[in-house]
Amino acid sequence: MNFKIEKKLKNTLARAGVITTPHGEIQTPAFVAVGTKATIKSLNPDQVASTGTEIVLGNTYHLYLQPGDEIVKKAGGLGKFMNWRRSDAKGNESIGPTMTDSGGFQVFSLGAAYGKEISKVVKITDPSFLLPERFDDSDAPRLAKIGADGVSFKSHLDGSLHYITPEKSIEIQHNLGADIIFAFDECTSPVEDLRYQEEALNRTHRWAEKCLEYHKSKDNSKYQALFGIVQGGRDESLRKKSAQVIAEMNVEGKYFDGFGIGGSFAKEDMSTAVKWVNEILPEEKPRHLLGIGEPEDLFMGIENGVDLFDCVLPTRLGRNGTLYTKYGKINIENTKYREDFGPIEDDCECYTCVGGKFSRAYICHLFHGKEMLAGTLASIHNLHFIVNLVKKIRQSILNDTFYDLKKDFLKNYAKH
Repeated sequence: MNFKIEKKLKNTLARAGVITTPHGEIQTPAFVAVGTKATIKSLNPDQVASTGTEIVLGNTYHLYLQPGDEIVKKAGGLGKFMNWRRSDAKGNESIGPTMTDSGGFQVFSLGAAYGKEISKVVKITDPSFLLPERFDDSDAPRLAKIGADGVSFKSHLDGSLHYITPEKSIEIQHNLGADIIFAFDECTSPVEDLRYQEEALNRTHRWAEKCLEYHKSKDNSKYQALFGIVQGGRDESLRKKSAQVIAEMNVEGKYFDGFGIGGSFAKEDMSTAVKWVNEILPEEKPRHLLGIGEPEDLFMGIENGVDLFDCVLPTRLGRNGTLYTKYGKINIENTKYREDFGPIEDDCECYTCVGGKFSRAYICHLFHGKEMLAGTLASIHNLHFIVNLVKKIRQSILNDTFYDLKKDFLKNYAKH
């Protein structure tokens, strides 16, 4: 993998660049479409490519359980298995770039957050912040248990027992064969107390070194890039410490090829946490903000030096009838859209909207009728909206119009 910075935005950490992988280039900043189980829910690969998506992400935990990483390896790797293809400038089609996460977020969702109303991004005013500092209710049901050397968990599919170590996570990701893979980490909730955040951070750093050591020992390190993950919760000193440790970590001269900024965040201080980290991480390597993708967060992340984002929201919201527009989100099932025969957005060039192909009234009808096509048309629009918003932000960096775009977009988006 190679990363080249084409232009930096003055007085910020923002930059436009290009990541070159064995399966093609990624123009950064870029939004990564999430294909948890080797599929972008409700969309086929051609539909995903039509949105302008340049890279997709698969989930290590889910693919390990089903169909199994060995099967994906036999199929030729994640991209080939799911037939994820892109066309180059000359129209030649080939397997496109892919990445896989480490399974660390599942440690959080199946463990401390299991059965609780705690998501990746919470507001300080949310009920979870009113809980005791550490919700150490040991009798509460959870599917994952963290140990010093790894995580034991029960499959959510059949209850079978599994144990994932840092080395096992990298082995699985080697089999999945993505262009970019991530070190195994512990994602912590922002409601955790400082003592536990520090304990988890030290564990994440030990695991990161084991991942790097295992990765370096295999031939896969020659063509799969490994990103280290920065944790540290809401605490400035822990975030900065983690960025420094992960940036400098090496095994016999082998460093991480890029970085993920992990953890769950308090919405109010996400931007400061990202800035703390990216002011320390090496400028010449790409940074990925894991699991974040709301429009306002894209501007924030890019301004603070983020190159890649991934998030399930565009397709998850789409399947549930919530659509992105430049004036904010709309619920297409609302009565007022039953006789609205215009497209979701007049100037949108996605398959759903272009040429007035499908009206709001028709999509409203599909959702009320529980038709599968509803989720498909809505997801195409949402993914196209987010992917191309990031492309516009990238172009604004190149054109020195970033602040104008940010001001105009957020002003309009907040109207709804």
